Amino acid sequence: MKKILITGNEACGEGAIRAGCRFYAGYPITPQNELTAYMSRRMEEENGVFVQAESEVSAINMVFGASAAGSRVFTTSSSPGISLKQEGISYIAGCELPAVIVNVMRGGPGLGNIAPAQGDYFQATKGGGHGDYRLLVLAPSSVQEMFDLTYEAFALSDKYRNPAMILADGMLGQMMEPLEFDENIKPSGVVKKDWAMTGAKGRASGSIKSLLLGERALEEHNEKLQAKYALMAEELRYEEYKTRGADVVIVAYGTVGRIARGCVDRLAGQGVKAGLLRPITLWPFPYDRLRELAAKGSRFLTVEMSSGQMVEDVRLAVQDDSRVSFYGRMAGGVPSEEEIIREAGRILGG
Repeated sequence: MKKILITGNEACGEGAIRAGCRFYAGYPITPQNELTAYMSRRMEEENGVFVQAESEVSAINMVFGASAAGSRVFTTSSSPGISLKQEGISYIAGCELPAVIVNVMRGGPGLGNIAPAQGDYFQATKGGGHGDYRLLVLAPSSVQEMFDLTYEAFALSDKYRNPAMILADGMLGQMMEPLEFDENIKPSGVVKKDWAMTGAKGRASGSIKSLLLGERALEEHNEKLQAKYALMAEELRYEEYKTRGADVVIVAYGTVGRIARGCVDRLAGQGVKAGLLRPITLWPFPYDRLRELAAKGSRFLTVEMSSGQMVEDVRLAVQDDSRVSFYGRMAGGVPSEEEIIREAGRILGG
C-alpha cells in the first residue's frame, strides 16, 4: 500500500488514472485547477490524451466523441463551467455513453466566488440539462473518498452506459489529507464495448445518436432509459453514525457531513441523542432509510452549504414537514459545529 499527502483535487485525478482513464478534456476554472494541472502531467506519464479545450462546451463534446470511440473518459470543472457542459451531458446520457464528470462546487449564482458551496445539488440530481435523464451522483467527504469514489464511478458508468458525476466542493478539492491506495490496483468493472465506434471494417456498421424522429421512437428510447434508471437506483450508498434511538438525525453530505459527525459526538456529551445520515449517493437518494428512521420517531436537521436543496428530498422521504428542519449557509459560508449544535438544540426545545 502507498500512503501520500495529497489534495482532494489531485486524489480525484489519481483515482481516475487508476481506474483506467486515458482521455481527459477540460478547461481551467477555480477551485479545481489543481485537478486539471495534475491530469496534464499524469496523462503524459500514462501515455494518455490530455486536451485543454478552448471552452467547457468544447471539452464536453470531446469527451462525448472519445467515449463513443470506447475510451474511459473524464472531465472536470466547477459550477459555472458545469452549467456550460449541460447540453453535452444531456447528449451523452441520451446516447447511453459512459463518462465521469467532476464538479468542484463554488459559490453562485452567476460567476459568484471561488469559495466552497453546495448550490449545485439541484443541477446534479434533477437533471441540469434538457430531457428525462439521470446521472449517478457520488458525494465524497474526504480526500480518501475523492480517490475511492472517482475510481468506483468509472466502473458504475461503464456498467450502466451512463454518465456519473462526482459532486464535491472547493474546500474538499483544496484540502490536503493522507491518501492510501494499492499501487498495483487495476481498473475495475471493465466491459467489452461492442457498441463503440471503432470503424466498421469486418463488421456491420452502426451509429450512436440521440436524434430519433420516427413515430414513437424517442418515447420508446426514453422508456428503455427509465428501465435502466430503475436498475441504477439500486446503487445506493450512505453512511450512518449513531442513528439508533436518535432524537435528532442530522442529514448532511460532503464537507458538511464531516462537520456534522463532530457535532453528533459533542451533542452526546451534552446528553442529546443525535445521529448522522450522510448520503454518499445523492442520486439515488436514501429515501427508504430516512422513512425507516422517521417511523422510529426521529426528527431531522438537514444542513447544507446552500439555501436548501437536499432538504426537499429529505421532506419527500419523511412526509412530515414539521419534523424536518433546515440550516444553511450560502455562497461560501461554511456551517460551524457551534451553529449546527445550536440548531439541533432549538428543534429539540432547547
